[in-house]
Order: sequence, then structure tokens, then C-alpha cells
Amino acid sequence: MRISRARSRAALSMAATLPLLAGALALGTPNASADSAPSGRNALQGTKPAWATAGADRGATSDSGKVSVRVHLAGRDAKGLAAYAAAVSDPRSASYGKYLSAAQAQARFGATRQQIDQVAHWLESSGLTVTGTNQHYVSATGDVAAAEKTFGTELRNYRKGSRTYRAPATTASVPAALSDAVLAVSGLDNAPHKSSHDETLPPPDAVFRNSGPFSSYYGSKTASTLPSAYGAKAPYAVKGYTGKQLRAAYGAGHWTGKGVTVAITDAYASPTIAKDAAEYAKRNGDAPYRRGQLSQVLPADYTRTEECGASGWYGEETLDVEAVHAVAPAADIVYVGGASCYDADLLDSLNKVVDHRLADIVSNSWGDVEANETPDIAAAYDQIFKMGAIEGIGFYFSSGDDGDNVASTGTKQIDVPSNSAWVTSVGGTALAVGKHDTYQWETGWGTLKSSLSEDGKSWDGLPGEYTSGAGGGTSSSVKQPFYQRGIVPDSLARANGKQRMRTAPDIAAVADPNTGFLVGQTQTLPDGSLGYDEYRIGGTSLAAPVIAGVQALAQQARHGLPIGFANPAIYSRYGSKAYHDVTDHPLGPNRDLAVVRVDYANGVDAADGLLTSLRSIGKDASLKAVRGYDDVTGVGTPANGYVDSYRFPFRRH
Repeated sequence: MRISRARSRAALSMAATLPLLAGALALGTPNASADSAPSGRNALQGTKPAWATAGADRGATSDSGKVSVRVHLAGRDAKGLAAYAAAVSDPRSASYGKYLSAAQAQARFGATRQQIDQVAHWLESSGLTVTGTNQHYVSATGDVAAAEKTFGTELRNYRKGSRTYRAPATTASVPAALSDAVLAVSGLDNAPHKSSHDETLPPPDAVFRNSGPFSSYYGSKTASTLPSAYGAKAPYAVKGYTGKQLRAAYGAGHWTGKGVTVAITDAYASPTIAKDAAEYAKRNGDAPYRRGQLSQVLPADYTRTEECGASGWYGEETLDVEAVHAVAPAADIVYVGGASCYDADLLDSLNKVVDHRLADIVSNSWGDVEANETPDIAAAYDQIFKMGAIEGIGFYFSSGDDGDNVASTGTKQIDVPSNSAWVTSVGGTALAVGKHDTYQWETGWGTLKSSLSEDGKSWDGLPGEYTSGAGGGTSSSVKQPFYQRGIVPDSLARANGKQRMRTAPDIAAVADPNTGFLVGQTQTLPDGSLGYDEYRIGGTSLAAPVIAGVQALAQQARHGLPIGFANPAIYSRYGSKAYHDVTDHPLGPNRDLAVVRVDYANGVDAADGLLTSLRSIGKDASLKAVRGYDDVTGVGTPANGYVDSYRFPFRRH
């Protein structure tokens, strides 16, 4: 099994991030190397990781070592699946909106019983032990020698960073007779692989609180006694926007999301989510939850709770649920928890949504950097997204919280699965909502931090050091999908070479924790007891459920007809009044913007003092929010005309 290293995309107002591959046919495919296989066998493209180089080789893996694999099934007519998914998602197609039921989708494109049995028999006859079968994959275990025989490759040890991992020395392959049945195999490499098991979840994390002063809306309280910045006194950060302010900013109008179901996937599950969500709605003016409006679909057991930081995911689920409800208060919400933060378990959660058509819209605030994914896992994710598309299900993924990822990884790259051509990648902004819930402006989310000097007369090193920002940029593995052609500038699409590639994000919403969302959660208090508390939070973990909520409103406006995979429809509205065209300098090219933050040094109270800083906004690493499409905010953020544009067939003027 491979860990997704699935970082949740929430950014606390302490400025840290908490604990994201791609299409086919007209929607672009991952670039593949010239993989080859022995006569009578078919290569499984991309199974040899890019880091498994001759220079990193540390010798053969012991034959007695244990391997656990999943053989992902291709199902019937894989090319037909991609074509149908594109057609039903494209407003220009005669097949637009002609979705299949889950049963119809499985019958037309799913794996057959014969394929499952053939793959299982092959694995058993090759010396592996089959541990499970379903319509998506056959899992098996065995020793290294048996795995090498089965997949026609040698497993060797390779140095990756400071660790050594196992990986195929050559491209894995399957018998030619099974080429139509096998999509990919995962598990031959084990970077990383830390096995643990725990049947119980840990208690919530220690309480986090924001210090004041606060603004109740953007600019309502100015830091008049503190030094000026960029020629003016800066306002204090907002305490945290609530549903009323976000609905006004993104043109919710009278729409509520009634009749629409939004699914949320994360790892693990908060034990207090129902209580917390109800309390938050009561305190902050959201509609109370109807009986059964919030439900959960959870695994029988959890694993890797310590490795994945299980309790950190409680806040992620809480943010996602409360943000969706704040924007779309009448939408049903179903939370589908993963048994861990590993790809295999997150894939299982997504499969549950599609197999049982649990929702119309799926919000996902987790992921990893593109360099850590391999085409085998990419293919498994994309198959789910395409099956969802033909059922009218849309997947929304946060684009990441580390800008171009250079500061965190040393390499400019985008995040996964947000890079998939079959999902909507959601970027982030800093949002100014003014008095009377009036939309003022947005910038791209990107933050530089400068601390107050010891004498209190200046801001040290203004504008300061980069802390975080919306993920975005150009994929190195996924070709440009048709819906981005003619809209994404070549300076971005060809940033990695002559080939036009997938660029992220597609759309955006508020993410900057300095203009973030107020969330309420049961946490571990300083005395060790549990109690409900509220704090400001951000990250593209906020942007994704906000956009999911807006899409629920749009689907309601569309008379309940599912929007499905939304990117073709999103790009068809490009350049219209449906969007706020977000730039980093909304008040003029020479006008920089900032807010003042005051934080508890210990994150709880003033016992250890306060930390005062200036947070300059609209400064996202090498990424820039400019007029038109950009790699911070995509086509922009929903404006007043966005939701209503779904009431009738949309045509650009």
C-alpha cells in the first residue's frame, strides 16, 4: 500500500497547515515512458517509479520479503468510458446530462465476474494469496519472489531522500490474455510503508484559540496604534467569516441547495461532528440541521492512526461539514470516512460514493505533491472520477496550501489528485467582505509574515517571509484537457516544455486563514477535559467545501438536474459576469494589502504573551493572480450571476 501522505488542506490562523492523476482521450492522459514487456506480456505503464534510478540502486530486495498488491481492474470498454464521461459533461455535446444510474454504469463499464475470476486465478497460480476481490480490484499478498514472477520484474531497493524503499527495477507486466482486464497494479513499491493498527481513535487535538483584537467584517477595526504598512494603517484580521457573509460574497441569493446531496471524504471521523455542527449552526445563524440531513458512512475499523495523525483529521471533517452547510443550508451532507490516509483507503471511500451514488457533489480536502504519485495510482483515481462523471457526480479537490511547493519540497510542482483532468481543482483567495455583507474584493491567497519589532515602531523585514498560499501551476504528467484550450495561456500550459499540460486550479474561493472561516469543534482543553470552542481557519480545505456548497446551489437552480463533472461548464462561463476576475492588486497596481494578526504565543491564552504580526496578502510564491485565467484562482470566483446562470442553457456572449 502507498500512503497518499494525504495532507488535509486546512490552514489554521496560527499560519500552519494541518495534517493532494489524470484523464484520457479528450481530457488528456498522463505522460508515459516507453515501457516495454517480454513477448506474450503487456506492460503496465508507469509501475517503475521515477526515483528508482540506477544511481539510487541499493541492491536486490530479499526474496522472503512480503508484498501486498492491488490489481486494479479495467472493466468493460475503458476507452468508451472516457469518451462517454467527456460527452455527458460537455454542454456542447448532444449527450450532455444524459447520465447513467450506478447500476447502469457498472453494467456498461464495470468489471465482469469473468475478469475478476481470471485475475484472481492468475495471481493464485503465480504463487500469491488472494486476500479480497470486488468490482474494482483483486488484492493479494506473497513474498517478493512470487511477486517478481507474477509481474515479470525484479524488485530492488532504492534510496529516496534519506530512506530506502522497494520498487520494480523494470516495468511490471501481465500476460497478454489479461491485458483487457488489468488497469494497473499498486503496491510493488512501498514508499513509504509503515504498518500499524489501532481499533480506537485518539481524543481531539489540544484546543486552539485566536487572540484579538478582531475585525467583524473586513476593515471594521483598524490597528491605529501600530506601525503603518504600504502607506496606511492596516485592519485587524477578521474573527472569522460565517455563512451569511460567504453566501453574500458568492451570490447565493435565495438558493439553499435543497434536494442536493454533498459528500465529503477525509480520513477517520470526528466522534463529535453531529453535536459540533449543530452547536455551530445555532451560534452563528445557520439553519438547524433536519433529522438525517447529516449522515456518515464509516469503515469497520481504522488503521495507521498515529502515522496519519488521526485527530488532526477531526478538524478537517468539521471544517468541511460546517462550510458546506453554511453556504448550502438545505443540502444533505454525507461524510464518507477513510480507514487511514493511505491511497488505498481513500480510493475505497471514493468508490463507495460512486458505487452507491451517495451524492451529486463530492468535496475532498486532501492530497499530496505530484512527484509522490505514480501512474498506477493515477489510473485508479481517474477510473473512479470517470465512473462518477457518467453518473452525474462531480469531484472537487483543494489545490494545496504551499503555493508552487518550492518552499516545502524544493521543486516547483502542483498537487494530486487536484491535477487530474477529471476533477475540479479549487484554488484559494483572500476575501474582503465589508459592512452589510458587501463583497469588496479578493486577491490570490499568498501570505508573507512580518513580526512587530521589539520597540513596536516597525515591521521587521517587511514584507517578510512566505508562510502559505493557494496551490497551482502546471502538471508534469497530465496533458491539457479540451476545456482548457484557448483559455489557459500558453505561458502556463507550456511552462514545462513544448507540450500543453493540465494547469491548476480551475476555480477558487476564500482560503486565506487571515480572512478565513469561523469553525466550531470539540477540542481538548488545557485541563484535559473536552469542550466546544471556535476558531478561525482557512486553507484550500475551506475553498473546496465552499465551492461544493455553491455548486449545490447551482444544481438546485438547474431544477435539481446534476451538474456532474463541472469543468466544461465552468470554463464555458469564462470571461462572463458569472465570475469575479481575481487579481493580486484589486485596488490598483501600486496598492499592496495587509492585515494585522495578534496570536496567543501558546495558542490558548495570554499566559505566555502575544505575538503581533503583519500579514501581507496576494503574494503567492512564484504564482500570480492576474486578469483572466491564472494559476492561483483559475477562472475566478463565483459572482452574483454564477448560480443563476445554471437556470437556463448558458451561452457566452
